[in-house]
Formats: sequence, C-alpha cells, structure tokens
Amino acid sequence: MNDISSAGFFELSPAEWTAIRLSLRIATVATLASLPFGIATAYALARCQFPGKTLVNGIVHLPLVLPPVVTGFVLLILLGRKGVFGPSLAQIGIVFSFRWTGAAVACAVMGFPLMVRAMRLSFEAIDRRLELASETLGASRLWTFFLVNLPLAVPGIIVGAILAFAKALGEFGATITFVSNIPGETQTISAAIYSYTQVPGGDEGAMRLTIVAVFIALSALVASEIIQWRAQKRLGNIG
Repeated sequence: MNDISSAGFFELSPAEWTAIRLSLRIATVATLASLPFGIATAYALARCQFPGKTLVNGIVHLPLVLPPVVTGFVLLILLGRKGVFGPSLAQIGIVFSFRWTGAAVACAVMGFPLMVRAMRLSFEAIDRRLELASETLGASRLWTFFLVNLPLAVPGIIVGAILAFAKALGEFGATITFVSNIPGETQTISAAIYSYTQVPGGDEGAMRLTIVAVFIALSALVASEIIQWRAQKRLGNIG
C-alpha cells in the first residue's frame, strides 16, 4: 500500500482492487453457503413448535448483540488449527483459520441473524389458510413448503440474502480476530481501511475504500427496499 501517494484520489491501487474483489467473493460465498440454513431456520421458527425454540431463536440472534470480537474468538476456539474441530477438519483438507474461507465463515455467522429475521417475517406473513388448502388437497407438509411457502416467501428470502451480503461486506471484528489481516488472502475492504489508518499518509486510501464500501452497502440496501416495495405492491394487488 506504499503506492497510495502516487495514485490519484479516485484511482484505486492494485492492492485496493484486490481487497474489493476479495470482499465481494467472501460476501457472495458467505451468503450462498448460509442461504439454505437460513431458509430452514426461518421456516422452523415461523411455523414449527418444538422444545427449546426460544433458546434456538436466542442463539441465532446472539451475533447481533455480542461484540464481533467475541464471535471471532469463539470461531477461533472451535475452528482454529488448535481448536475443538480444527485439527479434525485439517485432516480432511478443510482449513479455516488464516484463510479466506474462514473469513467467509465469520461473515456468514455475523450476517445469519439478519437473513433469518427477514425470512422469518416473510414466512409468518403467509396466510395459513393457503397451507391448509394445500394439505386438504393431499399435499404433504414438505410439498406444501415447496409449492406454497417457498414461492410466497421469495421476496423476504431475497431481502434476507441482500442484508446478509451487505453485512458480510462490512464485517471486521469477527473476521480479523478469526483469520487475521493478510493482504490478498483475508484482507477485506474493512481490514484494508484499518491498515491504512495505521500508517502515515494512509488517509486518502482509507477514504477511497470508505467511499467504495458506502456505495456497495447503500446499493444493497436500496435494492432491498425496492424488492420489499414491489412485493408489498404485488400482494396488495392480489388482495
């Protein structure tokens, strides 16, 4: 990042482009990997009754209230090279600590509560009479989920995925605690901004990446609002 002084203010350096691409890659993988689990968890919390449901709901939303550093430290204990599951995973070639895949795991964990919350609200908004009608016609609960619940919850699922993606792009505390700040491997936009603030003359680089981060996050949030508005309009027309 020593080339910052020779670059124009709006000219991103190769290191900055690397951080941006890596952030988008990590956020995309984190979102797609957690999507099936998010849908299943949201549906279970919205429609199923089971012992410990309140506890499960609390655990799902725990990353929202815990300091991100705590979440990252827990991941390090569980999935680090000397952690509870790390050595066993390493034996089959799966290593998370100090790898971009570990950053994706951290981002997925931090974005999961936002994903589940949006999806759960979408499932809860579905008229139960539609489910009963499907079951009356002979469809099993599984088929009712795929034919009724899932299609009607698509807007909420998309919104949840977008919110998780935006959260993953801005994640810093859990990521840097779990996988450190390695340029080209785990240094995301947030970590690169932090690195810039630690060196003399790094303000311009930090500002450039800040503008990029704000633009990407704002675009994701606007897309989320547009999808919600269109979904409400469509449901209103149906009603």
